[in-house]
Amino acid sequence: MVSRVKLIRKELKLTQEQLAQRLGIGKAALSMIETGKSGLSTRNKNILVQDLNVNPDWLETGVGNMFNAEPDFTSFKLRSDNNLPMQSVPLYSIEGTAGLVPLFTDQASNKPINYIHIPNLPKCDGAIYIVGDSMYPLLKSGDIVLYKQLQDINNIFWGDMYLLSIDIDGEEYITVKYIQKSERQGFVKLVSQNPHHADKEIEVERIRAIALVKASIRMNSIR
Repeated sequence: MVSRVKLIRKELKLTQEQLAQRLGIGKAALSMIETGKSGLSTRNKNILVQDLNVNPDWLETGVGNMFNAEPDFTSFKLRSDNNLPMQSVPLYSIEGTAGLVPLFTDQASNKPINYIHIPNLPKCDGAIYIVGDSMYPLLKSGDIVLYKQLQDINNIFWGDMYLLSIDIDGEEYITVKYIQKSERQGFVKLVSQNPHHADKEIEVERIRAIALVKASIRMNSIR
């Protein structure tokens, strides 16, 4: 299976950076998968099969056609943002804005606590600190995620990482998760990086705000 991942990438004419981003992993992690030093996770297998129409039997055995149908390049084309030489990304305090919904609804009236300046990033709408360990070790509590707000949940890219506001009994729950397709009509599957967190299926109508995670900043503490 390991060498087949590289064959898929070559067939799609993608760089390691591009495929790694699509799978939600680092370039180094993808390199280890392609060279046999690491295995391909179930989540990443699902992304290859669901998003790119990879034949699951070929992925496992190498027998048959590589793809069940013509690979879907739409998501890659839509994700091909032009990097900006420099931009000032506003950093917000979720406590100060009273949640994602007010922030996304009227971002202009919310005062940032600071600005982040990083060259050669895609256009970002803002940045926030995250809490929790559901995406550990990729993200840890206190890290910063830079996001691009989505106006329509139908425009999501299956398998990508999103910043979400979810309604739970009238209360707003903010989290960062991978979003995958669900077999249940009107539901999506939320997947964590941390294996100790179980996958959850939620109704789409409970998602109150959503943004694509464009980049993250690791906040290391020195003691």
